Amino acid sequence: MNKTLIFLLILVTSCSTFFKKKTERVLARVYNDYLYESDVKGIVTPGTLAKDSIVITRGFIENWIRQRLILQQAQKNLTSSQLDFTKQLENYKNSLTIYEYENALVRQTLDTLVTDEEIQNYYDANQQNFLLKDNIVQIQYVKLPKQSAYSKQVKKLLSSDNQDDKNKLADLCEKQASDYFLDNQNWLLFSDLLKQIPIKSYNQEDFLKNHRELEYQDSLFVYLVRFKDFKIKESTSPLSFEKQRIRDIILNKRKIELISRMQDFIFANAQKKNVFEIY
Repeated sequence: MNKTLIFLLILVTSCSTFFKKKTERVLARVYNDYLYESDVKGIVTPGTLAKDSIVITRGFIENWIRQRLILQQAQKNLTSSQLDFTKQLENYKNSLTIYEYENALVRQTLDTLVTDEEIQNYYDANQQNFLLKDNIVQIQYVKLPKQSAYSKQVKKLLSSDNQDDKNKLADLCEKQASDYFLDNQNWLLFSDLLKQIPIKSYNQEDFLKNHRELEYQDSLFVYLVRFKDFKIKESTSPLSFEKQRIRDIILNKRKIELISRMQDFIFANAQKKNVFEIY
C-alpha cells in the first residue's frame, strides 16, 4: 500500500493517527477494538486504480466499524446464556472434523474412472430424468465484417460436407472472420446462440423447424449460420449433451456409498470391540 493511499485512508478516518504498536498504523477504532493497516492488506487487487482502491478500502473500513458497533450493542443486550455458544461451537467443530475426514477419504480412495458404458447404461435407465429445459442446436456459424469480400466463398464452403472444403473454411475463418464456431458435433443452447447472432425469432421452435441455413446482416456484420440438428425443449436430451452431468451423478453416488460404507465399518468395528454402550 503506497504512502498516498495510506494518507488518504487516515483522512477518511478523521485524520486520526493511532499507534497501538510502534510499527503498526491504526486505521480505525471502535471502543477498544482497533483496525490496523495490515488488516486491510490484500483486499485491493494489484493494478487497481488509486481512486478505486480508496473506495474499496473505505468500504471495508466502514463495514468493519458497523460490524463492531452492532457486536458491541448485541453484547450489551444479550444475556450471558444467550452469549454462550459453547455447544454450537462444539457441534460446528465436530461437523467440520467429520467433513474434512470424509473429504480426505474420498480424495484417497474414490475411483474416479467412469467408462462410456457406465454413462450409456445410466442414460438408458434414466431417460425420463433427461428432458430438455431449453432448445438446443448443433450449428456452424461465421461472423464477417459487412464489407468483407469473402461472404460468398464462406457461404459456399459452409454448405459443403467435403473435408477439403471444411479445411478451407477453417483456414479462411482464422484469417478473415470476426468470430466463428465450426464444431457442429457439440450441442449449444439456442439462447446462447441468440446472444452471439441477432436472430429475430418470436417462436424458437417454429424457427428451428423451418431453417437449415441462415444469412443475416446488421449495420456492421454478416452472419452465416448452418444448422446441423436441433432438439426442442421437453424432448429427451441427447446423451452427448448430458455426458458430463451423468459422470458427475455417478461419481456423487460412489462418494455417498463410500462414505456410507466407511460409517458402517467404523460402527461395526466399534460394536465388536465394545467401545460404546446404549443405556
